Amino acid sequence: MHVDLNCDMGESFGTYQLGLDEQVMPLITSANVACGFHAGDPQVLRRSVELARKHGAGIGAHVSFPDLVGFGRREMNATPLEVENDTLYQLGAIGAFCRAAGVPVRHIKPHGALYNMAQKDRTLADAIVRAVVAFDPSLLVFAQPGSALEAAAQAAGLTAVGEVFADRAYNADGTLASRKLPGAVIHDPEQVAERAVRMVTSGSVTAIDGTVVPLRAETICVHGDTPGAVDLIRRIRERLGESGVTIAAAAAR
Repeated sequence: MHVDLNCDMGESFGTYQLGLDEQVMPLITSANVACGFHAGDPQVLRRSVELARKHGAGIGAHVSFPDLVGFGRREMNATPLEVENDTLYQLGAIGAFCRAAGVPVRHIKPHGALYNMAQKDRTLADAIVRAVVAFDPSLLVFAQPGSALEAAAQAAGLTAVGEVFADRAYNADGTLASRKLPGAVIHDPEQVAERAVRMVTSGSVTAIDGTVVPLRAETICVHGDTPGAVDLIRRIRERLGESGVTIAAAAAR
């Protein structure tokens, strides 16, 4: 049994520093690198790609709505064509730096509001997938199990990787609880690590209302910009290892 650990990286911008990329990158197997729309800039993007290459982490495009001010967490009324073109634009940006570094782009994961909306809106999900197909249909698509994005990727013949969040509360329908709700983000390392193990070994999570929700945990998202992030990720790795779970980058099936 194995699972991938992915983390959002490269989210600094100019003189503003966010996240603990240097400390987190050695602990993960997939890096979702911001492509400049919600965070990041050309300098940060290049450094992030080179850091991922140094530590052998798979590199993914962390694409977003064009929303630097809102960090990509505000819903936007973008047309499907705008979403498709914005996604393709961001894939091109990270693709250029990966080509310069001699490493491939391995996956794509939408960020923030775009991610949440694409989990439910098949039209937006199809727009993202069309951009992936146009850029490189071998890319893995990180998506929540049972989501519209997963269905769109599979319908297009792409590999969808089931993503779970050990440090986020879930609703009974398998979606993530709003960050505005108390307890939506879980900070206790032991609780997060225990949830990670359960997600991988039993394929389930307990929702905020007590419902047991089935899910397919192929990659676990960890966050590098929260207090105690490094220790938290280390604890997740330890508990997974103790449970006989191997940590390895996601791969095409």
